[in-house]
Amino acid sequence: MTGGAVPGGPAPGEGGGGDPVGGPGPAEAPGAGERRLHVLTPLRRAWVPIAATVGLALQQGERAQEWVRSYPVGLRLLGLAALLLVFGAYGLLSWWFTHYSVTDTELRIRTGLLFRRTAHIRLDRLQAVDVTRPMLARVAGVAKLRLDVIGTEEKDELAFLGEREAVALRAELLARAAGFAPAEAAALGEAPQRELLRVSVPDLVVSLLLSLGVWAALAGGLAAPVVVWWLSDSLWAALAVVLPLLGAVWTGSLGRFLAEYDWTVAESPDGLRLDHGLLDRAHETVPPGRVQTVRIVEPLLWRRRGWVRVELAVAGSKNGVLVPVATRAAAHAVIARVLPGADLAALAFSPSPRAGSRWVVPVWWRGYGLAVSAELFAARRGLLCRRTEIVPHAKVQSVRLSQGPWERARGVADLHVDTGANGTVTARLRPAAEAPALLDAQAVRSRTSRAAARPDRWMT
Repeated sequence: MTGGAVPGGPAPGEGGGGDPVGGPGPAEAPGAGERRLHVLTPLRRAWVPIAATVGLALQQGERAQEWVRSYPVGLRLLGLAALLLVFGAYGLLSWWFTHYSVTDTELRIRTGLLFRRTAHIRLDRLQAVDVTRPMLARVAGVAKLRLDVIGTEEKDELAFLGEREAVALRAELLARAAGFAPAEAAALGEAPQRELLRVSVPDLVVSLLLSLGVWAALAGGLAAPVVVWWLSDSLWAALAVVLPLLGAVWTGSLGRFLAEYDWTVAESPDGLRLDHGLLDRAHETVPPGRVQTVRIVEPLLWRRRGWVRVELAVAGSKNGVLVPVATRAAAHAVIARVLPGADLAALAFSPSPRAGSRWVVPVWWRGYGLAVSAELFAARRGLLCRRTEIVPHAKVQSVRLSQGPWERARGVADLHVDTGANGTVTARLRPAAEAPALLDAQAVRSRTSRAAARPDRWMT
């Protein structure tokens, strides 16, 4: 499969993962079955050269100002009008020469003014099809369609489509990926859904206030610039320190609140649907059967309330959060929909042995643990912020042992489980005498689980 070109991003003839088809060609109307993006798309694409021009002008600084001032006012206005006309023509031509079509087996995206490029996105490689609505797009009644494809790191986009068209196209793509005939897929419409969990605004706000990382970043953002200014007597050096720290505070506090506002998890035939966002509204999908790892995060100040955060890893996807905050029972109920048959309450964790572990990792060795059931491999770490990583045996790609010289001297070893999401779950500080048996048993469990696993399929 070739990765898809991004109609909403690269200019005509640039970028994208599709193979170029043909060469320079005359303007032509869309062929049979081909469709165009929304008519407001040229306005969005015109901002690409505008931003580049503004960035170039800011980079030149005073030289650019002197050059502009050397011309009469009338000529400046004429030049500005000419630039706007050129940028508008760029956006219009970029939109005019971008078409997309859906066949029985793939989504095709054609773009390019002088050099045509056609991207072929196979429907059987789709992992998720998400609809996102940035704030200005919501005002204009348009939306982005983002596609997760197995084997590609970046998501392909169709930006922008009308909201109804984006939802209908999403349903059609998922139906065709599930094997429905074209006429039947177009008529199915959006699959029904059943709400499983909704995060209330008070719970989200309190969870952010009880996050130690936010307060640590805020304290650092206030103290570090003062220290730098006092030592260097330079305001610019202080600003260079404070800006990244304030960005970290924003990401972990208000930015996270805006992104996770009104978080809703619903179940449908095409997977779990995640709807969230205050300004930019996102409609994402967790593909069925393709979750590689689930991580349960329990910050220290959340434990008295019994709250947890659930994160996940899906091969080729960047959807990293399943539940931002929920009670442990509610989170386990949602995880059970992602990992069918998994009983998290039955996991019994065995701690690392005190005798050898306390000399390898003082104090913090108490946070390590391992649990293995018929379906799952689970490793735990952390004292202040406890993290439990869970991997279905069928998703394990390889198993290995590692043992440094100090660990060998203390009779412990680390067991690593590699998954298809380019991630590794490590059970640290296991007794060295038991580690080879753990390795062999896990290899057998993974092999037999993969052989018995059902194939991943949409709408089944």
